[in-house]
Amino acid sequence: MFYHTKKLQYFKPPEKPDAVYAMKIQELIGGTFGEMTVMMQYLFQGWNCRGPAKYRDMLLDVGTEEIGHIEMLATMIAHLLDKAPVKVQEEGATDAVVGAVMGGTNPRDVIMNAAMNPQHAIVSGLGATPSDSVGYPWNGRFIVSSGNLLADFRSNLHAESQGRLQAVRLYEMSNDPGVRDTLSFMIARDTMHQNLWLAAIEDLESAGIDSTPVPASFPLDLEKREFAYQFWNHSEGTESSEGRWAKGQSIDGKGEFQYVANPQPLSPEPQLPVSDPKLHGTPGPLPTQVNGSHGGSVVDKTVIRS
Repeated sequence: MFYHTKKLQYFKPPEKPDAVYAMKIQELIGGTFGEMTVMMQYLFQGWNCRGPAKYRDMLLDVGTEEIGHIEMLATMIAHLLDKAPVKVQEEGATDAVVGAVMGGTNPRDVIMNAAMNPQHAIVSGLGATPSDSVGYPWNGRFIVSSGNLLADFRSNLHAESQGRLQAVRLYEMSNDPGVRDTLSFMIARDTMHQNLWLAAIEDLESAGIDSTPVPASFPLDLEKREFAYQFWNHSEGTESSEGRWAKGQSIDGKGEFQYVANPQPLSPEPQLPVSDPKLHGTPGPLPTQVNGSHGGSVVDKTVIRS
């Protein structure tokens, strides 16, 4: 059961409308690493959690917090779009283009920077939408909920790292005190959440619940261990040999890194089986061609199709 408290977690309204910036803020709502993604990711991980109760409770706590972040951003977009109709944006773009031409600036760049998201006026009535900054709808395929907590917590750390990076970039794109104040709060929460997932990963591993490599439940003797810690140099130069990953004990403590400067293929060139004639695909080489000859005969083709 969820309850909604009408007061926001934190919010400072912008000092002036800015429909262009409202379009940019959409990335923090419906982008790949936006608040809708982490909200759904944490909630589904919590709902699906079969591990110790503290992990389920923590996941649902953070997932529910993210719902509030979406409301904060949606409220910000509504303020940014207030008194900023499409006509005003179009007039501003026209003036800017004239100035760009006269001043030698590329008009295309000015037009793109002055463009308002038309869906903010046409679809949402000057409100936020569940989409990113270029109008791509949020997609459930963005989320990760695998049932393996260590794998999921690493994905969460990645999402919070990308999310904080984007929030910081948007902070730098605005001079509005209200916008910056609100984003400053959200950036701080992203700092906490990055530390949270690092702590959760450490907690899982120190408790012996899981470890690297994920999944730790798969027997190591079933993998080809001779290749498990080799770094293969697949490009020109050997600068990669200088990294931590190329020598010494592996991070999981279960092997020694090896640097393979000139990796070689371990299997022959593939020869695909003959396709089913009912599929009407292009037939492969004839038997005589496979053996090195370029000849062929009607008899050969008959044999292949029989």
